[in-house]
Amino acid sequence: MKIWAWFLLAVLFCHDNTLMAQRKKWRLVWSDEFNYTGLPDSTKWGYDVGGNGWGNNEKQYYTYQQLKNVRVENGHLIIEAHKEPIGNNAYSSARLVTKGKGDWKYGRFEIKAKLPKGLGTWPAIWMLSSTTPLKWPDDGEIDIMEHVGFNQGVIHASTHCKKYYHSIGTQKTAITTVADCSEKFHIYALEWNADSICIFVDRKKYFTMHNEYTGNDVWPFNKPFYLLLNIAVGGFWGGAKGINDTIFPQKMEIDYVRVFQ
Repeated sequence: MKIWAWFLLAVLFCHDNTLMAQRKKWRLVWSDEFNYTGLPDSTKWGYDVGGNGWGNNEKQYYTYQQLKNVRVENGHLIIEAHKEPIGNNAYSSARLVTKGKGDWKYGRFEIKAKLPKGLGTWPAIWMLSSTTPLKWPDDGEIDIMEHVGFNQGVIHASTHCKKYYHSIGTQKTAITTVADCSEKFHIYALEWNADSICIFVDRKKYFTMHNEYTGNDVWPFNKPFYLLLNIAVGGFWGGAKGINDTIFPQKMEIDYVRVFQ
């Protein structure tokens, strides 16, 4: 075999071993495999409740422990949005949170999900600082996955902080295309440490934010954060091209949530 071929094999061997070593470093510290039936495990999940627009002019009311909006069945967590009047809102949905039950500083976060579709839907898998009271955007936000129904198949990853956030057009963000995101499950993942935030779909990294080491205005990501899973309806972004009421109900299905450190 020629020298260059031996060299190539050696490089590939070292690369594979490096990846294996990196993967072996991760230790599962928290998970929900949804191998039960009924409401989500209350030792792992809480709820954000209400219909005040959530700072984004959203149109849904997030309910509390309503099986119509959130349940575990057939091995999957179901979050489902409905067209129905509730309070002053025209839609119902659910927003699950791990705050106080799962709060982490750094790690790898994997969520295997199948997304809703249709004009007006806005599902998200994301994280907020566990700081109380929360000051946004100063305390930070990590968006592992966002999808808006008017741009089917385009997955967004973003971070927000005092210096970089969407309201002033400076947010750190990236997109990738997952054409069958509403037909098949895909793994949405975050790897977060003191130096960087990296976001993946099915092991494909498409977003990176680096710590600039200039202070909290740029990097508030040095304290515990918690997970949020939800479907919003409408809003400044999700409803930018309207809401199609004929599509409801729409659901996001989660096969598992796993946290490694």
